Amino acid sequence: MNRLMLKIVALLCASITVTYADGHSTVCPASESPVLQVLGSGGPIADDGRASSGYLVWINGRSRFLIDAGGGVFLRFGEAGARFKDLEHIAISHFHTDHSSDLSALLKSGYFSDRTDTLGISGPAGEGEYPGMNEYLLRLLAPEKGAYAYLDGYLDGSAGLVKLAPHTVDAQSQEFSRVYGSPAGTNEVAALGVPHGPVPALAYRIRIGEKSIVFSGDQNGSSDAFMDFASGSDVMVMHMPVPEGINLTGRNLHAPPSRIGEIAAKAAVGKLVLSHFMARSLADLEANLDEIRARFDGELVLANDLDCVGI
Repeated sequence: MNRLMLKIVALLCASITVTYADGHSTVCPASESPVLQVLGSGGPIADDGRASSGYLVWINGRSRFLIDAGGGVFLRFGEAGARFKDLEHIAISHFHTDHSSDLSALLKSGYFSDRTDTLGISGPAGEGEYPGMNEYLLRLLAPEKGAYAYLDGYLDGSAGLVKLAPHTVDAQSQEFSRVYGSPAGTNEVAALGVPHGPVPALAYRIRIGEKSIVFSGDQNGSSDAFMDFASGSDVMVMHMPVPEGINLTGRNLHAPPSRIGEIAAKAAVGKLVLSHFMARSLADLEANLDEIRARFDGELVLANDLDCVGI
């Protein structure tokens, strides 16, 4: 192939935007307003082509906040055109695998970034068989004993890796904690403990200027404090892995559609994004959506991987 042909091929490749068969672009359009991108809209079962839980918040075309890093999120992060260098904070809701298992893969990719700034990361305190954020990082990264000890530089900023600054939040507290604030004070991340059966879990609220996005995380919807925490948000992401009429075990872990609708209405959110689907909540999707619509008359969005949602 001659030089002219090589140049033509390079130009063509540079202009291609990858899309899925359903027409969704993998890259969110540039916007001066914040944009929420869904990296993973699925649950813990690999049966429907969705990645597990993960979300990005874009500000001025840069990937600033990552919320959860479940299985498949590492791949979606790259497909979205996100950069490890641009992250301001990583927020992990809890340590079920479908919310945290791709964190180590993402950290490895950060080795190839030219980032030098410390990176904040938050998660719940430990309880029972679930570690807290500090312990989780040690189990992954501790010298000699960590599962990925060769990445132990993330603990102290050595070996060409940036230092992680963990922030642990008491998931039993009904008072929210501020886990990140930008130097200029324009961006802020707050966390609140939410009830998810025996699992320590957090919800997050991200403020960008006058805009706010709430991520419910996995929860059963019984917390009055969460209602206040989510009140008036421009966008609220709530997880719907269970159908209406779920059994007591499932109900202890997750809010059914009727409760999701009640929360969204009482919190007076501007836009409700449903995500974290499983086959059981998709089997009779319209009936489940009817339960929500009967209680919430605002804008309703059903998430798919790599969807972009304006704030």
